[in-house]
Amino acid sequence: MIHTSAANVDRDFLRTEPIGKLLFKLALPTVVAQIINMFYNIVDRIYIGHIPETGDLALTGLGVCLPLIMIVSAFAALVSNGGAPRASIFMGAGDNVSAEKTLGNCFVTQIVVSLSLTAVLLVWNREFLLAFGASENTIGYAADYMNIYAIGTIFVQLTLGMNAFITAQGFATTGMLSVLVGAVLNIALDPLFIFAFDMGVEGAAVATVISQAASCAWVLIFLFGKRTTLKIRLACLKPEPRIIFPALALGLSAFVMQSSESVILICFNSSLQRYGGDIAVGAMTVASSVMQFALLPLQGLGQGAQPIVSYNFGAKDAARVKAAFKRLLAVSAAYASVLYVFAMSLPGVFAAMFTSSAELVDYTSYALRIYMAAMFMMGVQMACQMTFVAIGNAKASILVAVVRKFVLLLPLIYIMPAVFTADKTAAVFAAEPVADVLAVTFTAILFFFRFRKSLRSIAPDAASREGAGASD
Repeated sequence: MIHTSAANVDRDFLRTEPIGKLLFKLALPTVVAQIINMFYNIVDRIYIGHIPETGDLALTGLGVCLPLIMIVSAFAALVSNGGAPRASIFMGAGDNVSAEKTLGNCFVTQIVVSLSLTAVLLVWNREFLLAFGASENTIGYAADYMNIYAIGTIFVQLTLGMNAFITAQGFATTGMLSVLVGAVLNIALDPLFIFAFDMGVEGAAVATVISQAASCAWVLIFLFGKRTTLKIRLACLKPEPRIIFPALALGLSAFVMQSSESVILICFNSSLQRYGGDIAVGAMTVASSVMQFALLPLQGLGQGAQPIVSYNFGAKDAARVKAAFKRLLAVSAAYASVLYVFAMSLPGVFAAMFTSSAELVDYTSYALRIYMAAMFMMGVQMACQMTFVAIGNAKASILVAVVRKFVLLLPLIYIMPAVFTADKTAAVFAAEPVADVLAVTFTAILFFFRFRKSLRSIAPDAASREGAGASD
């Protein structure tokens, strides 16, 4: 039997607590989780880049693996980033039955997707890696890593996918601990397997798979346990098109955003290999890692705000939805600006985290300043995009993701070096900030009109007033 009232009773603080306090309480653990997740993702690169003698080539080889790893994460986002906000909206509307069916349907879908991806990666990973920019010097390192990483695909899918449902219920600290369990274990196991056992990149992959399995176990124990408001139940595992298809449609924007990162990185790597060789691809590995450092906490802020926005949108409290977005926008913009200053002032510090090669540090420092030149604007982009998802506006969230990556950045990777021929490698790196400026402008204009329309749909006079519930 599925209970219908527990969600409203247990999660009603999402409607009653002051927005500022609530966002801090939910976003802080989520941001910490994203920062931990960032280290989870880049710690392999840091250790591998410092392997004596072969570290530079091994790091470049691992960098070629990143598009495949991003695709795995993108499929997790396809299911969870649509399912979790819809579950929150159902909870806000008092429909706990549909919320738990959403969780159960997404759980089954994640398993099916995981098994399919594992088969594909085990059979064709070498072909993919060569197409993604691996050279004769780096393909061995890349294939060694992916052959083992592929085995842990199901752990990645279930950890990332199901953890979103923990955060969506307001259990932000538990969601943070889910990531922390695997991250701490990975950081501890990496030097053991890479250096003590002398396994190199294969050791890094083994440590990652073990760590992901531990995080997965933590997440599932919670969602099958007594503390959760929404529980994985046998009665909810039967796929229902009316449940899973809208979730996948809403999650498509996150899928496009993350999978496009993979496609974009492939294009960057192939173009940089052509104009700058292995050192340029190595610099891109570091630059993309630093960009993750920048964007993951922004995503964490958005995920922390998501339960507030979604729950109150489902409850038709337009004033609190508007207030939550304003606070999210302010904090996101401030964070992006501060990180921009650090990236422009101390690029060598970021580069030195990943490699001991003075040549690669110098080259990356130069490239990083170009690549992240518009970072200060990304707080606006992420706040708007995450809010589109939180209110269930699948079309708008997909549109802004597609425009930024496919309409703008992808063509610019090839247009920029054709136009600015004096330094074609620098022109390739410059494609990122040029695309970001144009994308943020488009997103801000679209959001201004679509957000007001969404508010009017739940409260016709909401656009012209702010209720007492929106207090800070």
